[in-house]
Formats: sequence, C-alpha cells, structure tokens
Amino acid sequence: MKALEGKHALVTGGTRGIGAAIATALRDAGARVTISGRDQPALAAAAERLGADTVVMDVASADAVSAAFAQIGPVDILINNAGQAGSAPFGKTDGALWQRMLDVNLSGTFYCSQAALPAMLDAGWGRIVNVASTAGLVGYRYVAAYCAAKHGVIGMTRALALEVAARGVTVNAVCPGFTDTDIVREAVATIVAKTGRSEDEARAQLAAGNPQQRLVQTKEVADAVVWLCLPQSGAMNGQSLAVAGGEVM
Repeated sequence: MKALEGKHALVTGGTRGIGAAIATALRDAGARVTISGRDQPALAAAAERLGADTVVMDVASADAVSAAFAQIGPVDILINNAGQAGSAPFGKTDGALWQRMLDVNLSGTFYCSQAALPAMLDAGWGRIVNVASTAGLVGYRYVAAYCAAKHGVIGMTRALALEVAARGVTVNAVCPGFTDTDIVREAVATIVAKTGRSEDEARAQLAAGNPQQRLVQTKEVADAVVWLCLPQSGAMNGQSLAVAGGEVM
C-alpha cells in the first residue's frame, strides 16, 4: 500500500510548474489528486497528463473557493500552490499590484485553508502545505508586494499550526528559491529586455544567489511537499522549509 493511498489531495495552481510536479508526486504516493486553476482548457489538458481530477477555482475569490470545495468534497491534503509574482520598484508599486499580490498569494491561501480545515478536524487528520518562497523568509529588491504576501503566508502557517497542533492536522510551508518554472522564465525575459543581457547571463544572475549555482528543480520542491504530507511526518508542524540549495539557513 502506498503511503498516501485513500487520501484526497487538492493542489491549487496545479496545471504547470511546481503545482504539476506536486500533483504528480502525490499521485505516485497513492493519493487521489484534484488540481485547480482558472483556465478550464489548461485544467483539462493537465488532468489528462497527470491523471488528476479538476475543479475550476479562482483562489482570490472567497465565493469561488466555497463553490469549488462544495463540488469536490472533503480533502485530506491541501497544497496551497497557486500564486503570482509581480515585480516593480517600490516607488512604482501601485495599489493594484500590491492588492493583486496579497489577493492571490495570501488571501487565496487563507480562503482555501479555511474551507479545507473543518473536514480535516472532523477526521482527526490532515495536512496543509503552503508553497511560499524564500521571499517569505528574506527580502528581495523590486518585489516588495510579493515579499509582503509571502511573509504573510509564513506568519499564517505558524499561527494556524499552533491552533490545530493537538487535533491531528499539521500546517507547514515550503519556500523554494529560484526554480526552473514559467515564472522564472518570465523573470529572465524581463532581465533580458531591461538590461540587454543574454538569456544565459540572466539565468546565471538568478542562479547566483543559490550556493549550488543552479536553479532549483520542480521535482525537488514536490518531494519536500510530499514528505511533509506523509503519516510519519506528523511531528513536522509550523515549519518553513527552504528548498534553495543553502541560500537561506
């Protein structure tokens, strides 16, 4: 019997990148996996590729989250992966960018956790893993709104972990460094456009903060997430694990 057989896992933002890697790893560990996103065609394509169920959900909308959970039923494992990374100098960070970073990265994590938690508490077992970022542990230039949101995710992780500690539910976060995903590829394109550097030079700039001098791979993040979900990881609670090659200690 696989370690997570009989468990139902929801991965938000599960169509690509880290989310798709997590969905695959949870499936391989035996869980029944549902992935969510806002784009129905992208969900359908990912579901066929990953062997997952789907639900359309905008995590930034409390009503949409409630409707989605009513559709899919109780989940044993919630992976709050959906997120966006917008960048701008602090002086040019307008209210819209600030609010969007909070809505998707922080409020979305709150809404989904609040929706999933009652069934976990009733069952006496559950796992919530929030995909944060090293930006939730340290500061980076030009992403003040993103850093603020991810720091908020870490704070919420710690507070909720204490509330549910004695009831069979654990709440943790993983904090990837620069990871080889579409978000990083977009960052590379931005660096190229603004600085005139080559794509290889831009990627090297992002990788330079990692002592291993490389980008993190999505499977490495996914493996850390699955480990936190295992029954034998029950003593892991309220932790924020940096998956970043030693960038943050």
